[in-house]
Amino acid sequence: MAMLCGSPARATSTVGLLLCLLMNTQAHAAGVFDIRAHGAIGDGQASDTRAIQAAIDACADAGGGQVLFPPGRYLSGTLRLRSRITLHLDAGARLVGTTNLAEYVQPSLPAFMPEAKWGKWHRGLVIGENVEDIAISGPGTIDGNKVFDPTGEERMRGPHTVVLVGCRRFILRDATVVDSANYAVFFQVCDDVEIRNVTFLGGWDGVHWRGAPERWCRNVNIIGCRFFTGDDAIAGRYWDNTVIKDCLINSSCNGIRLIGPATHLTIANNLFRGPGEQPHRTSGEKRRTNMLSGIILQPGAWDATRGPLDDVLMANNVMQHVAAPLTLWTKPGNTVGKVTVSGLDATGVYRSAISVESWADEPITHVVLRNVHVEFTGGGKAWPADQAVKGPGVDARPLPAWGLYARNVQSLTLEDVRLSLATDDLRPVVHAEQVGHLNLDGFNFTRVPGVNDPIFRKNP
Repeated sequence: MAMLCGSPARATSTVGLLLCLLMNTQAHAAGVFDIRAHGAIGDGQASDTRAIQAAIDACADAGGGQVLFPPGRYLSGTLRLRSRITLHLDAGARLVGTTNLAEYVQPSLPAFMPEAKWGKWHRGLVIGENVEDIAISGPGTIDGNKVFDPTGEERMRGPHTVVLVGCRRFILRDATVVDSANYAVFFQVCDDVEIRNVTFLGGWDGVHWRGAPERWCRNVNIIGCRFFTGDDAIAGRYWDNTVIKDCLINSSCNGIRLIGPATHLTIANNLFRGPGEQPHRTSGEKRRTNMLSGIILQPGAWDATRGPLDDVLMANNVMQHVAAPLTLWTKPGNTVGKVTVSGLDATGVYRSAISVESWADEPITHVVLRNVHVEFTGGGKAWPADQAVKGPGVDARPLPAWGLYARNVQSLTLEDVRLSLATDDLRPVVHAEQVGHLNLDGFNFTRVPGVNDPIFRKNP
């Protein structure tokens, strides 16, 4: 650009000269490191890993700044972030993961992390390890390139796209992440993370983060994002002070899946919409697209965890065509305190009732459903009187009620709740087992001929 501006043919007017001077000043602005100036080609064929890493290192060595990706297609293996830098992808810039698996490495995890033993599973295209004040900004694209690994998880998954371990103050905003070979963003034992105005398209999980009993992840905000994922859109465990709001969540698995403890969790003003636009890649040749639970909170479902689920608020969420709107259960080793749903509108719920279940010795303490309207597809047959309810697996399952199933709960309040059916269902609307206090205030539901006991209660 400076050469063009220096040409008399390009600077024939005062305005043109001033424009050129301004462009030259911007091009040489302190703290901006153009990856092309460090040798990146951007043709999508030659590897640009070394050139991009050189720009990152030069930026960090200078005290921090911006690493600029101009328009182009930059093929790369693992890049390592350093503190106080921003990767900025201009419009038309695309960072693409190489299909050469030998060019990916994994970070080191603390020994106390159960996942530490998984080795190469933690590989990533962009890695941050024990760094702080880092960012990735758009409006460009990070392309995981569907890298296939026959020795990876499920004999197909390759590297994650963005991997962070032990980091603080990370921002991802305005970019698009497509075709991740595993998780799009995966961070562990990190604090102060903001993901804003990002589109996730394809791949497995969109954003997945985990802490550990000794070290939770704290202060995570996911705001105004769009998820079109083949697996869970948002998932993880050991979260403290998390906000997920103003997002479009479309998945061929679950919308939000919590697999361990969490405290101070807010899920607000989101649209959960099924079926999935991106297929579930590990579901066989048919590549299913039906969306499972909108929100599933299931401490201990995958492996043993310990710790509380408490101070959870789900406010003003809308759901369409999900298997279940809310699935909440806990297993031994976990406790559940207060969970509040304040504003939920769900239609086309096709498999399971809202469920609130403790399969531990300790009951769930207090659940409030307020200003809730859910329409179920119905069509269920009467639940056999001698058929016990099996404990939960990993996904929502059929239950002995079509609207709400509760088990081992101290206090359950339904206030301004309306549950309706598209077609008749011969199960009761509510099945409450071992529920100490069932408080109904403004509870309305579809009445089905032949169902004489629509609210079924069973206490020992």
